[in-house]
Amino acid sequence: MTITGAVSRASLAEAKDRLEAVISSAGADLDGLGGDLFAVLHLIDREHGLRRAVSDPARDGADKAQLVRILLEGKVSPAALGLVADVVRMRWSTPSELSDAVETLAVIAESARAEADGRLDDLEDELFRFSRVLEGEVELRGALAGPGLPADRKAGLVEALLDGKVQPATLTLVTELVLRPRGRSLESGLAEFGRIVAQRRERLVALVRTPVELADAQRTRLAAVLAAAYGHEVHLNIELDPAAIGGLSIEIGDEIIDGTIAGRLDDVRRRLGTG
Repeated sequence: MTITGAVSRASLAEAKDRLEAVISSAGADLDGLGGDLFAVLHLIDREHGLRRAVSDPARDGADKAQLVRILLEGKVSPAALGLVADVVRMRWSTPSELSDAVETLAVIAESARAEADGRLDDLEDELFRFSRVLEGEVELRGALAGPGLPADRKAGLVEALLDGKVQPATLTLVTELVLRPRGRSLESGLAEFGRIVAQRRERLVALVRTPVELADAQRTRLAAVLAAAYGHEVHLNIELDPAAIGGLSIEIGDEIIDGTIAGRLDDVRRRLGTG
């Protein structure tokens, strides 16, 4: 879901601004907005001719907007319809980047839904924890990601696992990735959705590996130190790792700060040529 074209990046920034206007409007129904945008995504991913038509830079923007209004009127909310009409008026480097943009907007809408409920942090945590469950449960991952189960049984399995245990936005996003991975692994899809959720508050996400659970005061101090260092609020994803022996390993983007005893031992071994 990486949008690389310069034209598409500019259009995505504009589309996000339009979405924020919808989210902040009085009486916005956030419960259904993300689902409607995902439904539009499913349609344009499935109908390649339609996707080419609404992303064709040679076609008049008003004509493209009228086309989606004819197709979607009464099938999605007026807010979603208006937003999609605006999106297809914009210029996109490739048809696939239009699809990727709609998916990004759908995830942002689900993030706004969680934020309105005061549970944006929970959404980040639940996506992260589910990705860790998948890493440890090989059979579960195979059932959800493999071709063996039909879509309805996969959806039922996700619901049985998560319904009532996570918030609705988490269930929506996980189900979406399980049923329509769009060429990604479940883990990479969860990581991508997690990054979009984190960006809603312009926060960085730090993966912290520690051999022991951190107290609340320790988490608060660590987040404050990292925020001061990076100039942004930092959200901590804590992963217990007994192999670390002692200290902390912190991963932010491509940067790794390894203060564990195991990390220092590995560094010594490398320097001695014995690792």
